Amino acid sequence: MMLYPPVAELVDKIGSRYQLVNLVAKRARQVSTEAEEKQLPLERKAVSIAIEEVYTGKLSLDR
Repeated sequence: MMLYPPVAELVDKIGSRYQLVNLVAKRARQVSTEAEEKQLPLERKAVSIAIEEVYTGKLSLDR
């Protein structure tokens, strides 16, 4: 299990807190919807998955 990364590191990767919150919220909704459509239980919360994707570089902001 990953401990939450510092918010400052996430903001540095995205650009601003506002953009970070919007990006994570949008991705969390996608993760949740996909799991519901496939009827798969999520082991972790969708927001945690989205934050980890930002931290690892798997998810970034399209500019």
